[in-house]
This record gives sequence, C-alpha cells and structure tokens, in this order.
Amino acid sequence: MKGERILYPCYFNSALKRGQGRRVALSLAVRDPTLGDLERAAKKAGLVFRAEQKHFPARWWQKEGRIVVQWSESKEKLLRKLASRLSQGK
Repeated sequence: MKGERILYPCYFNSALKRGQGRRVALSLAVRDPTLGDLERAAKKAGLVFRAEQKHFPARWWQKEGRIVVQWSESKEKLLRKLASRLSQGK
C-alpha cells in the first residue's frame, strides 16, 4: 500500500551477509534480532506500524515475521532510524 514500508528482522542481522538479506551496515546491525525487537524499536521511534507473521522470501523456512510501517520517506532512512534504536536496545 502507498506510504508503507515492509521490514524484516533479517535486514538488521549482523550474522548475515548483504547477499543473505542484511540491509544495514555491520556497524548498525545487531545479532539475531527478533520481531519483538523490531516492534520495540519502532515504538521507541514513535512509528505507526503493524506486525505480520510472514517470512522473508529468500529465507522462506525462517518464520521470523515482519513489520509494516507507515512511512513516506526513503526506506534507507527508515532502516537507519530503526537500526539505531535496535542497537540501543541490545
């Protein structure tokens, strides 16, 4: 839907390579983030979101879930914002 961005925990996982789904720099990534970690980071950032029990297409066997965030700016900006909140919490 327009104005929504989908984020998976693997985007922030420092154990993964970029080719495996990580989207943020290693310096911003955390070890094995969960859907709950993403939800807490989104709440801290004051974002409007909903959680869904879906899986990242390239990691279909991992039922890690995802969040759908109301966001009109670039996805990269959103990733950096959440990554900074995640690293504070872990």
